[in-house]
Amino acid sequence: QVQLVESGGGLVQPGGSLRLSCAASGTIFSIYTMAWYRRAPGNERVLVAAITSGGSTNYADSVKGRFTISRDNGKNTVYLQMNSLKVEDTAVYYCNTDPIDMRLWGKGTLVTVSS
Repeated sequence: QVQLVESGGGLVQPGGSLRLSCAASGTIFSIYTMAWYRRAPGNERVLVAAITSGGSTNYADSVKGRFTISRDNGKNTVYLQMNSLKVEDTAVYYCNTDPIDMRLWGKGTLVTVSS
């Protein structure tokens, strides 16, 4: 059974940085396009960044230039490096495939940006 486990969230001040990790088990991880999504309070879950099996990336306009998605296929892990964090980046962050596989939603990891 495939599982995705997110980690690395926390409380950070505006302008700070965090690195999120998503560990996958039970799947041939390397063939999938992986993505990070987030759900801010009162909003729907939206795509933040995605990375193909070949390493091509795309980002939501709101995070371009600040966030970097990467993957380590040997470790079955996808990362999200978040720099210059803003209050509006506060959300629960999830990883999943792109397109989404509804069976893979995990608990997510909470990122709170506040002074």
